[in-house]
Order: sequence, then structure tokens, then C-alpha cells
Amino acid sequence: MLDTYREVITPEGVALHLPVAGPVPRAVAWGIDLAIRLGILMLVGTVLALLGAAGQGLYLILLFLIFWTYPILFEVLWDGQTPGKKAMSLRVVNGDGAPVGWLAAITRNLLRTVDMLPFGYAAGLIACLADPHARRLGDMVAGTLVVHNERERDPAAAPVNAVIAPSAGLQPAEQAAVVAFGERAPLLTPARQEELANIVEPLTGSRGQGGVLRLYGMANWLLGRR
Repeated sequence: MLDTYREVITPEGVALHLPVAGPVPRAVAWGIDLAIRLGILMLVGTVLALLGAAGQGLYLILLFLIFWTYPILFEVLWDGQTPGKKAMSLRVVNGDGAPVGWLAAITRNLLRTVDMLPFGYAAGLIACLADPHARRLGDMVAGTLVVHNERERDPAAAPVNAVIAPSAGLQPAEQAAVVAFGERAPLLTPARQEELANIVEPLTGSRGQGGVLRLYGMANWLLGRR
């Protein structure tokens, strides 16, 4: 499985589901970061070339810093994300879902030299495909994961297609559930909307798309739309 979930149970007994990223989005993120680093080196190298031998020495120092400290600093100081990972909505976390620290970030990035063997990240790719959580060797040693950075979307407003008063009195929790349906159902597939609407058929008196529309109307009524 290229993309799967890893379940982590917190000390409080809460189950966290971490959406683990497979090798394809990780490779794209790495390519973006490589292009950024090469661009920086090209621009700065052009300037340093004017300094002769001194510039060449500074360039070698910069080359080391860019290729080795770039991912470490970004992952620790920028919520586990390099620019490439941010562009692909990925981030590095500890195996328990906590933010990655200095030791873990240094370890996983230094071990890239092993993952690159014998060429073209072959060892890292084989490890990702063999591991159930798509970890390369550096992640296994450092105890880290690369996960999809799922962002909460703002709830969409219920479509104003009708205003229908509920046929029965609703408890506060029931009212909140109807309003939540009106706000979030536009983000769901039609089949899922109908599945949820069918559960409250005794309230709406209708099934399928008709029940969905009636629930929207009740959500509008509860939100004060007249």
C-alpha cells in the first residue's frame, strides 16, 4: 500500500489516525526541494565566482550547508515541513504524531546517505515499499513518519433552496446535528448525503435526494433564514 493510515493510541486512550504518505508524493516534494537548493546555489555561486579562490571556498561551505542543514532546519523550525513538503501538503512527525525534534530530524537526514545506496534512492524506495507505514531507512532509525498534512476546510453554508420547519420538536443536540449536516453536506458526495439523510427519514418524511433537500431546508430554518 502506497498510502495508508497508522493508528496511534495516546496515553489518554484517544486513537489518532496518521495518513502516511507513500513514495510518490515524497519524491515530488524532494524534487521541489532539490530544485530550490540548486537555484540558490546557482544564484549565490554566480556572485561568489567573482571572488576567485576565496569565493570557491565559500561556495563549498555553502554547498555543504544547503544540502545538509536545509532539510533539518526546515523540518524542526517549520512544523516538519520543507518548502517541497509544504507544496505537497506533507510533513514529518514523530512516530507518535508529535512534532519532530532536532535529534530525529538530524538522524533521518544524515541517513539519507544510506537510503541513496546503491544509486537513485534505491534502498530508500525498497524500504518504503516494504514497510507498512512507507518509512525509508532513515525514518525507521529516527522513529519518524512522513504524513499528509490534512487541513480542516471551512464549512460550506447550506444551500438556500427552502426553509422548512421541523415536523417535531428537536433537542439541542439534534438541532446541532441538523445544522452541521447543512454546513458540511456540500463537501460530501451525493451518495453519502443521501445515506445520512435516510437515517432521519422519520423526521423528514422522505428518502434519497428529497430527504437531503428537506434537511437543508430544516437547517436553514434553524439558522434563522426566513
